[in-house]
Amino acid sequence: MIVGLTGGIGSGKSTVAAMFGELGVPVFIADLEARKLLEEDESVKEKVRDLLGDSAFVDNLPDRRYIASVVFDNKTLLDALNAIIHPAVAQRFQLWYSRQQSPYVIYEAAILFEHGGQAKCDQVILVTAPKEIRISRVIKRDGVSRQEVLARMENQWPEEQKIPLADYVIENIDLEETLRIVKKIHCFYVKN
Repeated sequence: MIVGLTGGIGSGKSTVAAMFGELGVPVFIADLEARKLLEEDESVKEKVRDLLGDSAFVDNLPDRRYIASVVFDNKTLLDALNAIIHPAVAQRFQLWYSRQQSPYVIYEAAILFEHGGQAKCDQVILVTAPKEIRISRVIKRDGVSRQEVLARMENQWPEEQKIPLADYVIENIDLEETLRIVKKIHCFYVKN
């Protein structure tokens, strides 16, 4: 079974993914795979250069700050970049998934609903947190401005739009409570 795990920027979906991983569940992190593709896959690099120019790379490595500054304010460029990255990530996921032996796996993706990724999942878990908490987490984690965080949020669906599509919603404010809920969901998936 494939369980999608998603949530807006700063919601703590990576923290929740790590909790499932600590319970022995195989976890595929789409954003991490996308980063690897930008660093390692020459075909992807070439397409990104064609889209964003040579400034997208420094010493043949992606300049993430530059890329973010260009695409998060331009939906057309962001969609074009996603059209390059997402199919390649999907291929990597299928190969990875074919090798798993667990009763279920976690597919963690920030923009699962925005691109119809939930259709490939048997269940979806949505991680939420109040907007101001999410903003402060990202500012602290990434060292970016409030405006940069808000620009990234603009490219994601609001939580109110995602909640009705999710099978489980975890409000990630208190880590002990979040872990309790993760363990409960895990037990359900393992037994069914």
